[in-house]
Amino acid sequence: MDAGGNAVGSNELAPLEDGLALCLSGGGYRAMLFHVGSIVRLNELGLLPQLRRISSASGGSIAAARLGLVWKELAFEDDIATKLGELFVTPLRKLASRTIDVWAVVAGAFVPWTTAASWIARAYEKHVFGNATLQDLPASGEGPRFVINATNAQSGVLWRFMQPYMRDYRVGEVKLPKLQLATVVAASSAFPPFLSPLDLALDPGSFTVGSGHDLQREPFTSKPRLTDGGVYDNLALEAVLKRYDTVLISDGGGHIEAEAVSAADWPRHTYRVLQTIDSQVRALRMRAVLDLAKHDRRRKIAYWSVRSDVRTYPATGRLDAPHRDCLALAATPTRLSTLSASQQEALIDWGYAAADAAVRSFVGPGNGAPASYPYARGVCAT
Repeated sequence: MDAGGNAVGSNELAPLEDGLALCLSGGGYRAMLFHVGSIVRLNELGLLPQLRRISSASGGSIAAARLGLVWKELAFEDDIATKLGELFVTPLRKLASRTIDVWAVVAGAFVPWTTAASWIARAYEKHVFGNATLQDLPASGEGPRFVINATNAQSGVLWRFMQPYMRDYRVGEVKLPKLQLATVVAASSAFPPFLSPLDLALDPGSFTVGSGHDLQREPFTSKPRLTDGGVYDNLALEAVLKRYDTVLISDGGGHIEAEAVSAADWPRHTYRVLQTIDSQVRALRMRAVLDLAKHDRRRKIAYWSVRSDVRTYPATGRLDAPHRDCLALAATPTRLSTLSASQQEALIDWGYAAADAAVRSFVGPGNGAPASYPYARGVCAT
C-alpha cells in the first residue's frame, strides 16, 4: 500500500533516485553521541556533501537538527567540513553534560499549563538551538534535506518537519513553517510516557487547501498532539528508503534486557511495555530492510548499530572494538541525563568505528581506513 492507501503491485520495483541518504535513530543521549561519531567518520570519508537527505527520530533529531543549523558554516574544503568539531561536536557534548529530563518531568507535573515536553523544548532552546526555526535549515540547493520525524497521536501517522514544509499526509501540509527548532526536536524526542506529548498551536488557515487525505479539519489542523518520532518509525526510514538507492542507517537504539522480576506499578510497567514494542518494531524493520537489500540489487544499504560486532564487517583496516565493551555502551540508559566525559568519548568513538566498518564494507572505501579513534581511547574509555 502507498501513503494514500492504494495498492502497489508486488512485481513492480518503484523508481529510485541516485543519491545518498542518512537515517539517525532514537535513543536519548546515547544515540545522539553515537550518531555524532558516525557523522565525524562520514565527514572524514568525504561523504557529507553527497548526502541528499537526512532523516531522524528522537535522540537522532538532536544531532540532525544541530547539523542542519550549522551546515552553511561548516567550511567545506575538498568535501571535508573543517569546522565540524567546534560547531557540531562541542555543543552536543555540552548538552550531554546536562540532565534535562528529570527536572522537565517535575516541572511539567507541578507548573500549571506546562508539560515535560515544553520544558525539554526550553532546554534545547537554551543550550543548542537558540531562537532558530525550521527556516534556518538548508533550503533546496544549500545542502541536504533534513527531515525531523514526530508521531501524530491524533492521526496515528508520521508528522514530518522540514524547511520547505511540515506535513502529515492525513492532516495536510504547511509550507515554509516557522516553528522553532527547539520545539520541533522536543516533539521528535517526546518519549512516552514521561516526556510526551508536545502540543502545537497552529492556524488552520496556514494549511495548503486540499493537501490532507482525510483529516484536514479542526482540531487536527489547530491543535496537533505529537509524540516521539520513534513511536511510528524508530529508525527514521520512511522518508528515505523508498526514494534513494544508497541508504546509510545509524542505529543508536537500545535493547531490552530480560528481567527476572518485572515491575508491576503502572509507570514502570508501561515503560517496560513501550520498550518491548520499540525493540520488536525495530527488529522487524531491520529484517525488512536487510531483505530488501538482499533482493533489490539496485540498492546499497549500510547499517550499523550500537550493538554491532565490527568483526562481522568485511572491510579491512577496521578499528579494534571489543564486542563486550560495545555491549556495555549499548546498555547506556535511554535518557537525557548527564554522561561523563569518558562516556561521551567512548560513545562517539564507537559510532565512529561502527560507521567506518559498515560504510567501507557496503558503500565504498571512501578515503581509506582510519588511523585511530577521534579520542584515541576507543570504546574502552569508560
